[in-house]
Amino acid sequence: MDVSRQVIIGIDAGTSVIKAVAFDLSGRQIAAASVRNKYSSGSDGSATQSLAQTWQDCVGALRGLGEKVEGLASRTAAIAVTGQGDGTWLVGSGNQPVADAWLWLDARAAPTVVSLAGRETDRARFEQTGTGLNTCQQGAQLAHMDRVAPELLDGAETALHCKDWLYLNFTGVRATDPSEASFTFGDFRTRQYSPVAIDALGLTHRRTLLPEIVDGTEISHPLTAEAARACGLLAGTPVSLGYVDMVMTALGAGVRSGGRNAACSTIGSTGVHLRAKPVADVHLNREGTGYVIALPIPDTVTQVQTNMGATINIDWLLEMAAHLMAEAGKPATHTELVARIDRWFFESQPGSVVYHPYISEAGERGPFVNAQARAGFSGLSVRHGFPDLVRAVVEGLALATRDCYAAMGEMPDELRVTGGAVRSSALRRSLTASLKAPIRLSRREETGAAGAAMMAAVAIGAYRTMDDCIADWVTPLLGEAEVPVSEEAARFDLLFSAYADIRKAMPAAWEALARAAAAPSAK
Repeated sequence: MDVSRQVIIGIDAGTSVIKAVAFDLSGRQIAAASVRNKYSSGSDGSATQSLAQTWQDCVGALRGLGEKVEGLASRTAAIAVTGQGDGTWLVGSGNQPVADAWLWLDARAAPTVVSLAGRETDRARFEQTGTGLNTCQQGAQLAHMDRVAPELLDGAETALHCKDWLYLNFTGVRATDPSEASFTFGDFRTRQYSPVAIDALGLTHRRTLLPEIVDGTEISHPLTAEAARACGLLAGTPVSLGYVDMVMTALGAGVRSGGRNAACSTIGSTGVHLRAKPVADVHLNREGTGYVIALPIPDTVTQVQTNMGATINIDWLLEMAAHLMAEAGKPATHTELVARIDRWFFESQPGSVVYHPYISEAGERGPFVNAQARAGFSGLSVRHGFPDLVRAVVEGLALATRDCYAAMGEMPDELRVTGGAVRSSALRRSLTASLKAPIRLSRREETGAAGAAMMAAVAIGAYRTMDDCIADWVTPLLGEAEVPVSEEAARFDLLFSAYADIRKAMPAAWEALARAAAAPSAK
């Protein structure tokens, strides 16, 4: 096979969409196919997903890619897979699912998180993992299952994550990667499981559920004959297990370039804010929040804060608008309303309205952890209209980004941004003003799939090191720097002062609202 025709397939199994993307060995994206992801939400805070359906949807995405890339099977040099982080995907005998997966959106473990976080041993766990405990994580979810539904764990043999489940279907190997293993159950310095962390979660007796740790830049496994038939690929094709989607997206978008560490934010359903740094430079905050997640680069990690709700706040506001427009006999699609966001933003008057984007039913996890946190507008008056609400929500995402970086130390010197929302000039303008730093938009279309494919490129020897791969795959796709307007930056200083004061004063009110919501009421 002519090397110039070889491709690497990167799979990114996200919360909304499962994508299969073909890249040539120099990083040029050739084609992509996707299948809409499916999950269920319940009034009890549950968010679950069928394991079998997820595999079938992944197969569907690969089959769709095969229809777009001529001779895909014979041209594929490697496959790499990443996916949505946290959550719990249990498998038992014969690699069969034990139950539907608990996703990162699942809020049912909240009582157990409160209990575990109140123990003296939680600080020792945090010192090992570098990661604050929250309802999203597999450790918290397993601990909660062990308390309220131990039969689930009794019937399970291995606890996986989304990408691990797909890797099992591709290769027959039960494994996880160093990033998810260490930030949940391990030590970010060694990238291995930590007995201290496991014991602090009360899961020592469930230790056998944790799979082997495999680094996809060093080890790959062959595609099984059964999976090859299902996907329309060739048996024996090397498969690389990527790191969690957060760092794969950041890697593909420029969290490191030119051999230097940087900062990267992904504004998608959730907001993910990362700073790459040497292990020795990690600062663990007193509050015990955030993540430390390994990069597939020796002695290099990302310090991470993630706010639960980013674009889902915009979706909520636009759904309200769509409902009212439909009631008035003028229906509009979500796509049509999204196209109006920038216009509404620039029609509004910069003012005193502040929005806290805690719209997720699971509350907030960065830069603080509170399952009862809820969204709200502050500063409204009769002069404000719908465009002002749009501006406040967009600026609220920028303020949440600043709040997350502040918890990691100083603001970054430059920020690389990715995610569908950053196509909005209103959001980019707000981000650069809020952080008072230049931002550069990655022109890479599918950063998560690219990050995973880069690991496979190193694994098969197409590149000697990850930095060599970054030089071809990432750096040339970073756009020109967009710099903050000084007047806007000064206004955001004032907004952020109010934003921080309000959110620090809200926990008692959120608790009262949670009690009110749980109280019996007459129908």
